Amino acid sequence: MIEPFKVQVRFSDLDVLGHVNNSVYLTYFESTRVYYFTHLLGTDWDWTTDSVVLVKNEVEYMRPILLHDVPEIEMYTSHIGTKSFTFAYNIRVNDVLYSKGTSTLVAYDVDTQSTVLIQPSMLEVIKKLKQ
Repeated sequence: MIEPFKVQVRFSDLDVLGHVNNSVYLTYFESTRVYYFTHLLGTDWDWTTDSVVLVKNEVEYMRPILLHDVPEIEMYTSHIGTKSFTFAYNIRVNDVLYSKGTSTLVAYDVDTQSTVLIQPSMLEVIKKLKQ
């Protein structure tokens, strides 16, 4: 099992109310994907050969994250199709759920700039995160 991704909240992440700005959550999700992919694929994965593109994000805000909070984000695969898959995220602070969200990604061929079937090597990886 991969440990949740720990976020260091930056002062620049905050809005005028002192909460992490809603747009920053998408950056947190992106950092979480990179963290999990690095653990599962290593650093030598060729993203031009076996690529994905982001097509949709959803975020549900339940509690505001503040400057001195240490959010931890777990990611798992909630759906796998033939060309697309969806990652789900739970953001917790001190084991309390603060936010949750999803990102849908599509397998993509960089050369033809079109969607493709999920490659077996990628499928194997995203199945490891199926909950």
